[in-house]
Amino acid sequence: MTTRESAPLGAPSWTDLWTSDVEGSARFYAGLFGWEAQAPNPEFGGYFMFTRSGVPVAGGRGPDNPADNSWRIDLAVADAAASVKRAESAGAQVLAPAHAVADLGVQAVFHDPTGAHFGIWQAGNFPGFTVLGEHGAPSWFELMTRDHPAAVAFYGSALGCDLATLSDTDEFRYSVLRDPEGNQVAGIMDARSFLPDGVGAHWRIYWEVDDVDSSAATAAELGGSVIAEPYDTPYGRLAVASDPAGALFCLRTGPSGA
Repeated sequence: MTTRESAPLGAPSWTDLWTSDVEGSARFYAGLFGWEAQAPNPEFGGYFMFTRSGVPVAGGRGPDNPADNSWRIDLAVADAAASVKRAESAGAQVLAPAHAVADLGVQAVFHDPTGAHFGIWQAGNFPGFTVLGEHGAPSWFELMTRDHPAAVAFYGSALGCDLATLSDTDEFRYSVLRDPEGNQVAGIMDARSFLPDGVGAHWRIYWEVDDVDSSAATAAELGGSVIAEPYDTPYGRLAVASDPAGALFCLRTGPSGA
């Protein structure tokens, strides 16, 4: 488990569920992760928070906002307005320019040059994730794209992320984003060979769980779908699932329960 006061620059700092079924999503994630869905806030267009043990763990955007049933991540930046200019110059499509969210922070939303939906967050009074790597909390983030070189170039130049190549073969091409201290905070996967037709580039979030097999079975029992049955990797045991509305996410139990 990792606790922190704020996200390092370039790291995923928050995630929102864009759902067409607020009540159904609340039931599903409560049963799967033990989350509690707070009441939607009309001041923010029906936005609501998921908490676990009283700690914010994710946000939710309901039908008052465009809901495509997906998870979207925000990356931490020091200056949202400057980041918007760099991102747009580097080929991103700006969906929402930098705007203050009360005194919580400043946000902007994009499609990156490969088509993936993401946001940036300049923290004010709200730091984003403060707990990672325990059951029901995030443990990894990954961009799945058919244009790996373009994605690496974009996140390196436009957002100033430090990147390193882990593997560069046709079988496995993978880069990682690193924080200013050199810690790996997210990955960029060359997914050309296995993204299904009609599925575009997207960011995936991995939720840590105590037992991937049990959690995958629970997801199915709660009305979700298991897209990829649990399987072992050097990075832990993983599975891919979706909630009843179709929002895709991953489950992970780290190596040796880490």
